[in-house]
Amino acid sequence: MSNYIQIQFQNITTEQSEMLVAELSELNFEGFEEEENSLKAFMQEKDFDEAELNRIASQHKLIFQKSIIEETNWNQVWESNFEPVVVDDFVSVRAEFHTPEKNAEHEIIITPKMSFGTGHHATTYMMIQQMRSIDFKNKKVFDFGTGTGVLAILAEKLGAENILATDNDEWSINNATENVAGNNCHKIDIRLSSVIPIDDKFDIILANINKNVILENLSTLKNQLSPMGILLLSGLLIEDKGDIVTAAEKFELKVFNIIERNNWLSIRLKN
Repeated sequence: MSNYIQIQFQNITTEQSEMLVAELSELNFEGFEEEENSLKAFMQEKDFDEAELNRIASQHKLIFQKSIIEETNWNQVWESNFEPVVVDDFVSVRAEFHTPEKNAEHEIIITPKMSFGTGHHATTYMMIQQMRSIDFKNKKVFDFGTGTGVLAILAEKLGAENILATDNDEWSINNATENVAGNNCHKIDIRLSSVIPIDDKFDIILANINKNVILENLSTLKNQLSPMGILLLSGLLIEDKGDIVTAAEKFELKVFNIIERNNWLSIRLKN
């Protein structure tokens, strides 16, 4: 059983915390706990690159504390800190041990582990908000970087006919598989992969990842989008807006709308 590294930054601003989440996600940190004036980040010990972490910390003039935790202890901590998330009156994301939310249109039950996408983070929250105004009925959907599988699960609940959900992290795939089964979903194909399938077209593509991955793959995402298809993006900071919009225009993707939450963006594009 693999140990995990816990990195804690203290006495930081909300802006610094958001910036660190974005940069550490690119170093394959798998989970984050954001609290007032502090941030904890977690990744497998075998994947930890202290030199890269020191570079980021030095660049922003920050110090951090490092500790090692066991996987089983991590799960206990995560579960004890996990609180339900309610996105407007639209979706409730909760764990099995929480009381059901009566006022939400849809309920998603997940096992709270380290995969990204519980609804707590602004990017997942906004993706869920944006999905409310999209017609998923009988649509073919691709969830690129599925994390917990929460967006794929919601897509099925909203009527999608076929959903492909991929992630390059085995832990996320195992967690997403468990969550899909726990929500009685039967139209989601979960695959361990970092490659966008080029042998199929999708009506809706969901990509809650980060700026660099999105820019690297935007041409392929465009090509795999059906005519009049929708590409819904997040994992983006406000300062990423210009680069994403410019790239979208280059590939003839139309900006439909942009929403913001806690210095993060979600952008809806149309083919």
